[in-house]
Amino acid sequence: MESLKVGICGLGTVGGGTFDVLTRNAEEIAARIGCRIQVSHIASRRAKPQYELSGLRFSEDVFAVCDDPDVDIVVELIGGTSLARELVSRAISRGKHVVTANKALIAEYGGQLFAEAVANKVTIAFEAAVAGGIPIIGALREGLAANRVHCLAGIINGTTNFILTEMRDKGRDFADVLKEAQALGYAEADPTFDIEGIDAAHKLVILASIAFGIPLQCDKVFNEGIGEIQPIDVHYASELGYNIKHLGLAVRRDQGVELRVHPTLVPKSQLIANVDGVMNAVLVKGDAVGATLYCGAGAGAEPTASSVIADIVHIARSVRNGRAPGVPHLGFANTQAANLPILPIEDIESSYYLRMSAEDKPGVLSQVCQVLSEAGISIEALVQREPQLNESQVPVILLTNIVRERDINSAIAKIHELESIHQQIVKIRLEALG
Repeated sequence: MESLKVGICGLGTVGGGTFDVLTRNAEEIAARIGCRIQVSHIASRRAKPQYELSGLRFSEDVFAVCDDPDVDIVVELIGGTSLARELVSRAISRGKHVVTANKALIAEYGGQLFAEAVANKVTIAFEAAVAGGIPIIGALREGLAANRVHCLAGIINGTTNFILTEMRDKGRDFADVLKEAQALGYAEADPTFDIEGIDAAHKLVILASIAFGIPLQCDKVFNEGIGEIQPIDVHYASELGYNIKHLGLAVRRDQGVELRVHPTLVPKSQLIANVDGVMNAVLVKGDAVGATLYCGAGAGAEPTASSVIADIVHIARSVRNGRAPGVPHLGFANTQAANLPILPIEDIESSYYLRMSAEDKPGVLSQVCQVLSEAGISIEALVQREPQLNESQVPVILLTNIVRERDINSAIAKIHELESIHQQIVKIRLEALG
């Protein structure tokens, strides 16, 4: 095989980056796999004047790429799920391999599409769907294949990481930083998918499926966004030796699997706590290798293109060597792990940061401590501030030991009933990740 022909659907940020890198590094890529990767067909709603497209076919209809008999690999970079799902399914039915950066498509419809790929003896590769340029899918599937993965924790959304970093370093409000993130292009005009954790949940489901061999289960992920995080909590967390990160956490327990996305206090001594700005990072703990951390650019034209092209190269090597690339295992096997239930958030165990507003008078703290003691909850750290001039209430900050979520919720409800406690108690989970 002298060349493998690729059709790119979508010439936006990632599509353009993929075309640029494939063109710029054509010689190096060919030398590594023993054949040329040739972009032969591009589909986009309009031609981009900054790209030299002469010598290849250009279409406004993405399905023309699927139907092109010269195309060996269809690269889906149009986003969304409806049209993308139809496009990928059609490409598979035409016997073409598919590479995608579409995390929502894989997380929500991956199981069905993988089954179609198996039936048609082609593959769907999706390294770029999680953490941009970080090769975490390959690391889980190949580099850590010998390990029983116990847990993974990821900063897998650059927008929320940027916002929390700015709030910590500059004491800014959430709404103010969000506006800047939108102006810089880090956040969409409608930032819901990012700040509410939906984007991170899609990525977490994919990572957990590969790590644990469980089916894709988007509807069972617990999501909590960062919209309620206050600068005061970021400040107190820092004073206590923690940074607040918006983490995706997947943990394998004997009784089931935890899948959760939420703000989390992480000790500053942990490397992942110091991954700032729009960067991404994934911490994986395996029984043989221990803890490993993968860090890098989680988005952007060329970092994401790097992962897209890595999948193209993987497929090209397999085809050139006369073997099928295969479909990534995501819980197809009838294993014990595949049947593990997803645990409800009430059953997870964590330490907790609590902040409450209490009246400045004797006995209040002892009442709070008594409620926690009766619930079997120990206090690991406590901070009580002096009241400011003319203030009758003071902030009280507690860090608890590891406790079940339903037990901390029950204790918080009882503390709210105390006459000396005012306003809503702030609760943020804390993970040592040690």
